Amino acid sequence: MEQHELKRDLKNRHVQLIAIGGTIGTGLFLGSGKAISLAGPSIIIGYLIVGIALFFVMRALGELLLSKGGYASFTEFATEYLGDWAGYVTGWTYWFCWIMTAMADIIAVGMYTQYWFDIPQWVPAIACLVVLLILNLLTVKLFGELEFWFALIKIITIIALIAIGIVLLIIGFETDAGKVAVSNLWEHGGLFPNGAFGFLMAFQMVVFAFVGVELVGVAAAETENPQKNIPSAINKIPIRILLFYVGALFVILTINPWDTLSATSSPFVQVFALVGIPIAAGLINFVVLTSAASAGNSGMFSTSRMLFSLSKGEQAPKSFGKLNKNAVPQNGLLFSAIVVSIGALLSYLMPDDAFSIVTTISAICFIWVWSIILISHIIYKKRHPDLHAKSIFKAPLTPFVNYLVLAFFFFLLIIMAISEATRTSLMLTPLWFILLFVLYAIRKK
Repeated sequence: MEQHELKRDLKNRHVQLIAIGGTIGTGLFLGSGKAISLAGPSIIIGYLIVGIALFFVMRALGELLLSKGGYASFTEFATEYLGDWAGYVTGWTYWFCWIMTAMADIIAVGMYTQYWFDIPQWVPAIACLVVLLILNLLTVKLFGELEFWFALIKIITIIALIAIGIVLLIIGFETDAGKVAVSNLWEHGGLFPNGAFGFLMAFQMVVFAFVGVELVGVAAAETENPQKNIPSAINKIPIRILLFYVGALFVILTINPWDTLSATSSPFVQVFALVGIPIAAGLINFVVLTSAASAGNSGMFSTSRMLFSLSKGEQAPKSFGKLNKNAVPQNGLLFSAIVVSIGALLSYLMPDDAFSIVTTISAICFIWVWSIILISHIIYKKRHPDLHAKSIFKAPLTPFVNYLVLAFFFFLLIIMAISEATRTSLMLTPLWFILLFVLYAIRKK
């Protein structure tokens, strides 16, 4: 019998770990190497700033999702508060965001596999994609279970890294790069060794590290007891940012002076190798590989659900709204997987630049999505003061903080325009929005 509705099979533990998986991704494990090379120890401040901004985005998202029953995703309230065009453009842009992110993740899987095997990047990338597709076609509960264990591996690894770092710090352990000490944060050119410019240039990778933080909003339609589970997951984001980002990077930079870390490989792997635990370095490489696979898994989930939501709103082909016997949007999954496979082609054509190009485009598109959430919340508060007054999960400091974060996002785009590394991707991204608005205009006719 054909299914018509998504199942609420995601338990509280799934939602909590999906939220953690969303805030710890390839951007931290692989992208932080590039960010550290640009900003030095000040990168910790960068992660803190972006993390705070996104906490306010998530609070706005949480209030909107719970303001009325039945919102499947943020495209629905974007349509309600900004118009049909906003739901269409934001939904397809979010799909595109995760397509780009999933591409980056399968490229990363290929890069990590080369730690052990001398094979082309695209081979393990395609293998990973096929496995994730098969698993996602089964049930949403399996996606939740996969993400639960993937996220658990990430959490245990980072906590172990922090614990080992603290022990090394206390005993004053000597590495080939020198003594493990807090002074490593400022003794190699200061907190801002490359000045304000270097600090600002690192923001693109910092933003990419947080993509997926809004995944809780996409999972809302398949979450058991969203009124309780969504606020719980969102409110824990600041603790996660302090522990997983600030804590992990603090430890990495006290063990390893920033200028001895490679921009192209994971600082997590390098730290364990430097301390003289080669087996641990291989183990960490396995963990960062599963982290990339986890983010790719989230990409497969979110793109298929977004196509399902768009189809229900008649903003995508009807076939994407069909569910298989396991209540999974099979057609959306297959279509997304075919598009993501282009990432493997990119890693074949330009193995050195593919990750950087894809992450920049993804970061820019996510800034659009996060901005739409904030603008929708401003309009919601003006239009429905009654709903805001009785909300069980009011977003704090609104609308002032919404405008402040929007201004910060605009500032990030200016930084990307100044940076040579991100300028080309920034100039190419508007082509996507032009295409969407043209398609929307044709559709309306």
